[in-house]
Amino acid sequence: MKRYLVLKNGSVYSGEGFGSNRDVFTEVVFSTGMTGYQETITDPSYYGQAMVFTYPLIGNYGINSDDFESFQPAVDAIIVHELARRPSNFRSVMSLAEYAEQEDLPGLTGVDTRKLAKEIRKEGSMPAVIVSELDQAKIDQMFERDYQAELEAKAKQVATKNIYQAPNDGVRIALLDFGLKESIVKALSKRNANVIVFPGNTPVKEIIESRPAGVLLSNGPGDPTEYPYALDTIRTLQERYPLMGICLGHQLFALANGAKTYKMKFGHRGFNHAVHDVNSPRCNFTSQNHGYAVDRDSLRDTDLVITHEEINDGTVEGVKLKGHRAFSVQFHPDACPGPHDSEYMFDQFIDLIKHNNGGQD
Repeated sequence: MKRYLVLKNGSVYSGEGFGSNRDVFTEVVFSTGMTGYQETITDPSYYGQAMVFTYPLIGNYGINSDDFESFQPAVDAIIVHELARRPSNFRSVMSLAEYAEQEDLPGLTGVDTRKLAKEIRKEGSMPAVIVSELDQAKIDQMFERDYQAELEAKAKQVATKNIYQAPNDGVRIALLDFGLKESIVKALSKRNANVIVFPGNTPVKEIIESRPAGVLLSNGPGDPTEYPYALDTIRTLQERYPLMGICLGHQLFALANGAKTYKMKFGHRGFNHAVHDVNSPRCNFTSQNHGYAVDRDSLRDTDLVITHEEINDGTVEGVKLKGHRAFSVQFHPDACPGPHDSEYMFDQFIDLIKHNNGGQD
């Protein structure tokens, strides 16, 4: 069935529909990863966005039971140049098309994704609709909706509503969930951390009563300024415990300490982003998925110090707080999908905890 992607600026891309045939009002973004489509599709940081995969063939190793970052798809839609109809991998349990149909997830194949990605790079990420007919009146009506308001409403549905635990015999870490990737829990569990996951809006007193030895702020979707309730919590916790922020958690950590954030033109999505550790000659390739960033100029009047920078555009990729055992990174050291260059950040966090009163509160 022929379907259409219509951008806010009027551009139209056609393709063959797969999965669900429902109409979608979304924001179109792109990812440059050659693999890792399953992790991307289920990453809560992409909630409310239609994902354009720039690699020309997607779905060739199917869908497996191990690589989900959440229980349901996070993206609004999948847009590919060519959909692999016959996946081949020993872990595969279904094709990407079967998964999309099962999860009521709209997809488009046969799209000129190279042209589409170049347009997004030039014009910036923008609202878009996916429809089965080019009914201009209907399309205009869909674009009259407030996309940003809808996205922020969706973002609040992503995080857990309940406290739960991933028990282990190591240091106890309170993990604040703003749209958590499962791979972050796995990375901590791999290091024997005893993880307690809290909703991001949990009262700080309740977090302290759990007697954590450290605190981690998770990734998540949307505009970081839409999470004002988290800032006082972060300021209180960073005074008591070693603290680490990842992606959205990095932006919230910066906001809590007086910095500002801004929306990027088309964001960083994929896992070929080169990041420089400013305190060493080290340069890592990193996995990233964010549309907002910390404003470098706003750091001047704060106690935050830049620790990492994106090599291509100079984006702030990491900060630490003077006089505290607290830091954050914009990239994903959990490396799902890879590369694994930055996994050492979790080791640094665990070491901070262990050297802070022996890892006890």
